[in-house]
Amino acid sequence: MIRLENIGKQNGKQIVFIEASAALQRGEKIGLVGPNGAGKTTLFRMITGQELPDEGQVSVDRGVTIGYFSQDVGDMTGRSAVVEVMDGVGPVSTLAAEMAELEAAMADPDRADEMDEIVTRYGEVQGRYDELDGYALDGRAREVLDGLGFSQSMMDGDVGALSGGWKMRVALAKILLMRPDIMLLDEPSNHLDIESLIWLESFLKGFDGAVLMTSHDREFMNRIVTKIIEIDGGALTSYSGDYEFYRGQRAIAEVQQQAQFERQQAMLAKEVAFIERFKARASHAAQVQSRVKKLDKIERVEPPKRQQTVRFEFQPAPRSGEDVATVKGVHKRYGERAIYEGFDFQVRRRERWCIMGVNGAGKSTLLKLIAGASEPDAGTVSRGPSVKMGYFAQHSMEVLDGERSVLQSLEDNFPQAGQAPLRALAGCFGFTGDDVEKKCRVLSGGEKARLVMAQMLFDPPNFLVLDEPTNHLDIATKQMLVEALQRYEGAMLFVSHDRHFLAALSNRVLELTPEGPHLYGGGYSEYVERTGQEAPGLRS
Repeated sequence: MIRLENIGKQNGKQIVFIEASAALQRGEKIGLVGPNGAGKTTLFRMITGQELPDEGQVSVDRGVTIGYFSQDVGDMTGRSAVVEVMDGVGPVSTLAAEMAELEAAMADPDRADEMDEIVTRYGEVQGRYDELDGYALDGRAREVLDGLGFSQSMMDGDVGALSGGWKMRVALAKILLMRPDIMLLDEPSNHLDIESLIWLESFLKGFDGAVLMTSHDREFMNRIVTKIIEIDGGALTSYSGDYEFYRGQRAIAEVQQQAQFERQQAMLAKEVAFIERFKARASHAAQVQSRVKKLDKIERVEPPKRQQTVRFEFQPAPRSGEDVATVKGVHKRYGERAIYEGFDFQVRRRERWCIMGVNGAGKSTLLKLIAGASEPDAGTVSRGPSVKMGYFAQHSMEVLDGERSVLQSLEDNFPQAGQAPLRALAGCFGFTGDDVEKKCRVLSGGEKARLVMAQMLFDPPNFLVLDEPTNHLDIATKQMLVEALQRYEGAMLFVSHDRHFLAALSNRVLELTPEGPHLYGGGYSEYVERTGQEAPGLRS
């Protein structure tokens, strides 16, 4: 359906692709992987014709429809979520929008003298809408939006009033409802809660078209894709299997290539040594000449291209007392809605609590209360006297000084540290070379998250409170963070929709439900085993 044949592409001074080839066949589910900046979005844009390769050819079979979901969703103000989602399917959405306007006009007493014309036009539009199966499409649009976590009021409300994350979901729903022959999905798992993620997994597994997607959620990728295309060093390499299989195969290939490289280097060293030793002797001139020619003809084995992996080592955190945080008799309301009524909870040393609950259950509210970012209406929240807390929240990224560089931000926080350890810290979190001179205002969401994380972890707290810490992190940085936190000896309280993160780090689960809190000994994996579901919102 799609073929990339010997493509070459250069963006400014960066060479993105060199004679790269790959293919996407009907019905394939493919994960596109590679380090940040490798060219994943460029590849999507070439397939859709938004960019052209400098060399080679990108060909799409005649009549094939493509739906492209990107992180750039644009403005959607003025229409309901349902109408916006139906817009991708064709004229039905225009008719739906006109019907809504005519319904408002029929209810407007100031337009009573136009009523005959309005009613006539409404009949015409409604008839055409019915012919195009608009009511069934409306139902399917609502089904998709429901799967992605929308309430009925959000479906019928103005998209312009929604946050950026919810607008992303509307844009994603638009592609899902369109059901093209091929879906190109650039980070579709961003901004989704765990229930919506699992619903999307099920939808894509049941979708009979082809999918080419990127995702920073390895569990999500594992459950959907059956093939991986890796972008690395300008080349495209295909692996049959899911993400875990790809990682294993890549590691085996690296070991094999390293062994071949070392064997060849040893052989070449022997040949060069012979040539150097006998080149001045006339009696060995023929042998020396023969070996020189042989060396010229040998095809050199390259050492494996190793993806940069970062490792962060925690300095030992000061030991806290046994009681890290205590919530007693807490009441908390937002307007008419009660979040907590007489809530009790305790975090003890070395406990790692993950908080589960549907949207609006009070997960982030609990973290804010314990971190001191919000006050209870009644009751008490206290932390132990020797507790040193680190709090990561989404708003943490908004308080970075846009005019300071990455390195200056670290120096502002740790003036006594010296440049060498701060540069090493920045490197652990993906800021290498000139990256440390980038101004905070030009950083991406992922870069800001990494910088805030670096600031929080350099002078280690003994209690970490983390609200969706992996939202903007790529798979490699997530893995570095997971491995670092597995070695961390303090207490943790966190919310995450990343199931790999949840399973790797939790040893306690607090589930918030309308009936009240449920506490589970054991971590997320044990919680799934005991409840039979991966998230509270999936239980009937």
